[in-house]
Amino acid sequence: MRKLANSELERKSIEDFKQAEKTPIIIILDDIRSLHNIGSVFRTADAFLIEKIYLCGITATPPNKEIHKTALGATDTVAWEYAKKVLEVIDALQKENISVLAIEQVENSISLQEFEPKSGQKYALVFGNEVKGVSQEAIKKCEGTIEIPQLGTKHSLNISVSAGIVVWDLFQKLNY
Repeated sequence: MRKLANSELERKSIEDFKQAEKTPIIIILDDIRSLHNIGSVFRTADAFLIEKIYLCGITATPPNKEIHKTALGATDTVAWEYAKKVLEVIDALQKENISVLAIEQVENSISLQEFEPKSGQKYALVFGNEVKGVSQEAIKKCEGTIEIPQLGTKHSLNISVSAGIVVWDLFQKLNY
């Protein structure tokens, strides 16, 4: 086995990325405090050709040196938009027939491994604040919630880890 050189990875150019067919997933980050988490989500979004990221509430926006540290240029490839109110973003996406799902631990949530995305359906995933999670108001507006099963003593994951797990799972289910 030999580690591949960067030149062997067949990476897309920024222009190729922007023109590529996107995975029908939108990420909504609401009130994310950590600039490193924001940057990490951008990198995950780039890796899986995610359509767009909405940055809401107190979530910082590019250009930002701390976001760039973990995004490593993904803020130049992934489409993003700032919106002050997450509830308005949810309403607007639902009017476009996009299914909006919160990633949170709630009554009657769907376990991630049991969630089956519908073919042809576009999804928006709401990730909330590192301490408070997705707001109850946002949860009420969503069509449902997905919960990541956790078996240890802790009952939460870092937002960027949660985004990576859920996006990978949905990407895999949508593409394979």
